[in-house]
Amino acid sequence: MEIFTQLIDAETEASDREDEEVTAAVNLLKQADMRLTKPPATEDELEEFFDAFLGRQLSEDDTFLIAIVDGEFRKSSPRARPKVLAADSKLIQYWGRLTQSEQGEKEFPTEPNIDSVLYTAKPVWIDGEIAGVFVVAHTTAGERAEVVEAVLAIVQVSAVVLILALLIAWVASRGVLAPLRLILQTTRKISESDLNQRISVEGKGELAELATTFNEMMDRLQAAFTSQQEFINDAGHELRTPIAIVRGHLELMGDNPEEIGETRALVLDELDRMSRFVNDMILLTKAERPDFLRWETVELQSFTEELFAKAQALAQRNWQFDSTAQGQTIADRQRLTQAVMNLIRNAIQHTKENDIIGIGSAISKSRISFWVRDTGEGIALIDQKRIFERFARAANSRRRSEGAGLGLSIVQAIVEAHGGRILLKSDIGAGARFTIVIPLKRSPEKKGHAERVG
Repeated sequence: MEIFTQLIDAETEASDREDEEVTAAVNLLKQADMRLTKPPATEDELEEFFDAFLGRQLSEDDTFLIAIVDGEFRKSSPRARPKVLAADSKLIQYWGRLTQSEQGEKEFPTEPNIDSVLYTAKPVWIDGEIAGVFVVAHTTAGERAEVVEAVLAIVQVSAVVLILALLIAWVASRGVLAPLRLILQTTRKISESDLNQRISVEGKGELAELATTFNEMMDRLQAAFTSQQEFINDAGHELRTPIAIVRGHLELMGDNPEEIGETRALVLDELDRMSRFVNDMILLTKAERPDFLRWETVELQSFTEELFAKAQALAQRNWQFDSTAQGQTIADRQRLTQAVMNLIRNAIQHTKENDIIGIGSAISKSRISFWVRDTGEGIALIDQKRIFERFARAANSRRRSEGAGLGLSIVQAIVEAHGGRILLKSDIGAGARFTIVIPLKRSPEKKGHAERVG
């Protein structure tokens, strides 16, 4: 009578229940509010008990509550059952012959909709004899199908995620490697005669910095090749004339000692001019190099006074010492001296003996100014930018300069290397004033320029 004790009295639930479905059946029986006061005493009462109990139950999916009375199927919940649980099935017949509680599993490999049946069966005793069997059965095909569906869903989702990840990685890699491919394509287009290729820089990051660095490298290479080509062209242009002069005079030179002496003097003069030209061209070429300047501390007052003393020894002019700056700066003393002395020589070439040439220096805020002014012939407005170009001379110059027209180009290169600029103020017949302006503190990386004032 154990099964009825479990179903009627919850307080006597046995601790050794063999299946959770039996416990569920107990709870369902309680909820059905069946007012049983004692176990069934006859088979008829047992049938009524099962009919009432199973008629009120709604079991879970693929779970079947089966009542067997006197070896024959009586009732089930739900009523619809698979073929293997039919009233005349071998499994029902097997359970009907049980004489003791049993828990087990029956496999049905030929029934894919069933797979296997898990069951718990308990005999029902009346007057010492087995009157029936109560069975809780569960088919596993549904769970297995759910597991397969879940696994399939996981596989499908994983496949989609993997494809998306690969797609994102491919797109990202294309974006990451695009600048590298662009660099490769650009480098393939670069040739000895074409250095104009550059990489378009977009966004920020290491690759953008790489592209910027590559472009800067190409700028330096192009500047170096351009400077080299200009040097060759300028040298060929400027050396052609003195070489032709020397060759012509040597070919026409006779045996007359006086003629030989004149030719010798002319040849030496032309050779000296070529030597100065070559030195000037080398200087302009070096101006593009980072080691062009040698930095040192320069005392401004003594430096300005030294420049004025050197200028007075060059020619007879009305020399005037305007003013001098006080303090110190960091500069290349020799290059700065060379720049100012070139301006002084330029002023001498364009003035007469009684003209004034003034020299001075001053500090204004964070900049130092060195100037050379004169009362000479002045420079036409149209020439004031052109004269800083190589081999350029003012059109109104009364005399031909002894140089090749590189003096002001050298001045500009030195000033730009110091991070400064040249200011020019001039009018025809009113003289000219050249002013070198450089930072008081060292800033060699900053490039300057020449400009006209007034």
